[in-house]
Amino acid sequence: MRALAVLPLLASPLAACDGGGGSGPVTINWYNFPDDSGALQSAADRCGKQSGGRYRIVYNKLPRAADGQRQQLVRRLAAEDDSMDVLGLDVTWPAEFAEARWIREWTGRAKQQATDGTLRVPLQTATWKGKLYAVPYNTNTQLLWYRKDLVPTPPRTWSEMLDTARRLARQGKPHYVEIQGAQYEGLTVWFNTMVSSAGGSILDPSANEASLGPPAVRAAGVMRDMANSPAADPSLSNQMEDQNRLAMESGVAAFELNYPFVYPSMKANNPQLFKNFAWAPYPRVDAGRPSRPTIGGIDLAVSTYSRHPDLSFEAALCLRDRQNQLTAALKGGLPPTLRALYDDATFVEQYPFAQEVLDALQSASVRPITPAYQNVSIVISHALSPPSGITPESTVATISSQIDDALQSKGVIP
Repeated sequence: MRALAVLPLLASPLAACDGGGGSGPVTINWYNFPDDSGALQSAADRCGKQSGGRYRIVYNKLPRAADGQRQQLVRRLAAEDDSMDVLGLDVTWPAEFAEARWIREWTGRAKQQATDGTLRVPLQTATWKGKLYAVPYNTNTQLLWYRKDLVPTPPRTWSEMLDTARRLARQGKPHYVEIQGAQYEGLTVWFNTMVSSAGGSILDPSANEASLGPPAVRAAGVMRDMANSPAADPSLSNQMEDQNRLAMESGVAAFELNYPFVYPSMKANNPQLFKNFAWAPYPRVDAGRPSRPTIGGIDLAVSTYSRHPDLSFEAALCLRDRQNQLTAALKGGLPPTLRALYDDATFVEQYPFAQEVLDALQSASVRPITPAYQNVSIVISHALSPPSGITPESTVATISSQIDDALQSKGVIP
């Protein structure tokens, strides 16, 4: 009896700690990728202070690998975990999470605040069936990075780039084109960029079936030509973004297709080579059609099971406001989704390629928006690996057939 009488006394401080009681700020749990720069923790602290004591944000770090992040979120949401409030989703996940009814739709004033001044293409990743389910927190896109001591004028097309690589190879100079050729998401991104740049798309507008045709065959052909040319790093079929970065820093490459994180890395790790490290728009597939590099990034969603949905929407908007996006860009190298920041003098000073990133984002492509994206991506990366083994027409036919099966939950995923 004495033990039972003590329980209410023990429960009171616990309720106050998680925001479920009447005293103290409400706790908003934010789950996002692990950030080593301190930008995300800074945003959480700043927004908590700005709330005037109504809430505090606890930044919970997800696993480092994207697959691990998704697995943890899916398991906990499937269990209707009500301790999750704001969710940092890879840009390929909102459709899946919305279809599963794990995240809330953004409506009214919150939707207006989420969309005002936000770049159009990142907003596409947060939209499913015409409804907004997340707010873009940051974005990302690839540029062509090159050595201007080897290549005074950057190539405009893949054909020009491969010709330049062949010439450099004949001269015995560094000539590799570093790109993501391993059997993983990066290979799917490469293919999506090439298909979009050739004027096509992987899925039809309704996302009900594959729409691969001549543009996909053209894209696959360029990828095969690259993999079987002197431009290909011998490790192409095992390379991801970081291996590309390291190869470029080691001095064996003339070109690199990669994200802006390579710029500060080159500056820190090879100052001598950094003097000749330059950037240009992603190469075109056809000279008369702009390239459409695929965007990445994180979208912030509010869990369906959050006990504090109104405060969670407010917190998400604060986490991605102008100041926090600027901090994330300068500390963490994450390109912002707010258009106005690309005219901000502080940002442009530390992001000398800001205009090229903005240009790329405004004409960028997104990966197929479908709840079945994970299966679609696996099908694509499996069929294209290794890139040297691509046979354009038959490989594209295989991808098309397997995507249709994946969308209808038929067949076996490779």
